[in-house]
Amino acid sequence: MEFDTPGFQRANKKIQAVRALYSCCRKSGTSFLYVVVKGLLIWALYNKRIWMHQKTCIHGLKNIELKGRLTLGIEYVGFMHRLDKTFLNIQGKLRINGNYSIGSGCRFDIGNNATVTIGDRGFINANSVFIIMHELEIGNNCAISWGCQFLDEDFHEVSYPEKRQKDKSIKIGNHVWIGCGVKIYGGSTIPDNCVVASDSVVKGRFLTQNALIAGHPARIVRENIEWT
Repeated sequence: MEFDTPGFQRANKKIQAVRALYSCCRKSGTSFLYVVVKGLLIWALYNKRIWMHQKTCIHGLKNIELKGRLTLGIEYVGFMHRLDKTFLNIQGKLRINGNYSIGSGCRFDIGNNATVTIGDRGFINANSVFIIMHELEIGNNCAISWGCQFLDEDFHEVSYPEKRQKDKSIKIGNHVWIGCGVKIYGGSTIPDNCVVASDSVVKGRFLTQNALIAGHPARIVRENIEWT
């Protein structure tokens, strides 16, 4: 029997992928049977590859555009419980340009006319909140830690003489690490290869790449940094 044919190699990769998914589900307290059955149903109805924890709820699944695989709430996080809920309310558009992971307990509220675009090979850790009524862009290879908040709308209007209308979009570059508890508000830009320190509050446009951004309000505290 020939074990080096392309067909055998593809079959072997699929078996390894199933084993990896089973191991991941077992460690995080996720029902493997639910993940597989729900995933196959979504694939059949929507032609999307989504593996989701049994405590995940999606409103507006048809508004999600995927170019890879999306996992929701099935990655192991030591401080999370198997009954924690993940909720995505997608009234606008959620575009993901590759394989991506969203952690347990996350909340997404994407408004009717809003767009969230996320790059390839990154992740959002547990308990992060995204309330986007305008636009959010996240680049490739970005690591977003737990307990973060992204908000681009005030929901109340404060008026005063000579007030200027500002762009409320949020833009995150490639290979950006956002530490736990960070809050990022409308009109913010974080360039490529930057790190945002834990508990920072970002509201502004930064232009310097490879910078450490920290504080409340956030400012650049180091330049020419690298992170892995």
